[in-house]
Amino acid sequence: MPQDTPSASDAASSISELERQVFELTEQLNAMRRSAIGAPVPDYTFQTLERERRLSELFGGRDKLLAIHNMGQGCRYCTLWADGINGFLPHLESELAVVLLSKDPPDIQRGFANARGWRFRLASHGGGEYIREQTTAPGVDNMPGAVLYELDNGTVLRKNAVTFGPGDMFCSAWNLLALAGFGTDNWTPQFGYWQRPVNLDDGGLNVLE
Repeated sequence: MPQDTPSASDAASSISELERQVFELTEQLNAMRRSAIGAPVPDYTFQTLERERRLSELFGGRDKLLAIHNMGQGCRYCTLWADGINGFLPHLESELAVVLLSKDPPDIQRGFANARGWRFRLASHGGGEYIREQTTAPGVDNMPGAVLYELDNGTVLRKNAVTFGPGDMFCSAWNLLALAGFGTDNWTPQFGYWQRPVNLDDGGLNVLE
């Protein structure tokens, strides 16, 4: 005999139970992150529009630094993550320093950030020693993610790190799109969603490409 098709209420109950399990596991994960012991790292050098800066200087007088690893202006996924993080940047900066790092030169970084409306402090690692040694995925250079550093009596400690990937928990857009049935297999972020029509009914003056 054919199996009964699960009812809508059964499906909703299963979803709620799985969400509960995910929440509890996330709580356990965050508890482990809080108790993590940091490991010392070199005081790397970065380029900024103003001048060369050391990793310890990026703390800006704080004792914690969240370093966002961004692949640069050529990555739509990295742009999506940064768009989202930029939205709650003031909340993050109430507790710790935040900097967005990429391989792009400082002038390219600033131009792209301005075009997106990003408020991040920016620094360029140039694709060199820092990202090779501090990548969030060993053996893979320029992997997007984030690293939490702590400053302890002048020594920089790497305490936690995470790799970003399509569909992850660090970009809320994925979870909201999932409610509508969209996922990594049928949706890709774009730099912009408005396409200029052949004929503009408003006369077509002063259009920003």
